[in-house]
Amino acid sequence: MPKRRKRKKDENHIDESWLLPYSDLMTLLLALFIVLFASSTVDEVKFNKMSAVFSEVFDGGQGVMDNAAPTPVPMPKDSVGTSEENSSYIEDQKSLGEIQDRVDDYIAVNELENQFETKLTDEGLLVTIRDSILFSPGNATIKPEYMGIANDIGELLVFDPPRQIIVTGHTDNIPIQNAQYESNWELSVMRAVNFLKSIVKNGEINPLLFSAKGYGEFQPIESNETAYGRSKNRRVEVLIQPLVLKDGTAFE
Repeated sequence: MPKRRKRKKDENHIDESWLLPYSDLMTLLLALFIVLFASSTVDEVKFNKMSAVFSEVFDGGQGVMDNAAPTPVPMPKDSVGTSEENSSYIEDQKSLGEIQDRVDDYIAVNELENQFETKLTDEGLLVTIRDSILFSPGNATIKPEYMGIANDIGELLVFDPPRQIIVTGHTDNIPIQNAQYESNWELSVMRAVNFLKSIVKNGEINPLLFSAKGYGEFQPIESNETAYGRSKNRRVEVLIQPLVLKDGTAFE
């Protein structure tokens, strides 16, 4: 019986065994892309569109990116608290700035730039009033012609929510020479008290939020060696205190 002739291998046949590792490589690259994509912050609509495209690439079925939306990483509680505290402080500083603008407008309208000054400090909004517009030398009684200014200041100090306010008196270093006051301390205190009393006449102001004190000559802002410096040191200061401290705690 004749032997069956073996069929010769088709010399033109192309070996496609390389396709398997190639497809594995492409799958790995695609998986890497998906991981990188999911790790970034993406728009949800775009994310869903991309998921649908990749699902079609893999012949339908459940998408390889289904339910793969990036999980938001929660912020540490301390960070959240710090952010809220900073926000409260910033808002309070903004409110103090608005109060300063109102006082500055009053100063400009009444042409009091040489007698009034406002400044935002770490302790709050400081309004400085030169004593020459309020008192006669060596006297703690407000001049009658300037009582209207004191009343106007009282109206500017009505806040919602209310704020604590400190009125402080200061003098130069020239010793007091009258029988009414034994020292500049007493003179400075009484000037602060009398100015405070004129402010709280406004029925909308809560007197419990106000306090007065005097430093006499011991907190100068200029040298007492010149007449100009002494005139700057003779002053009444109104400190409008903050509601929130830098660390976010309520001011007490």
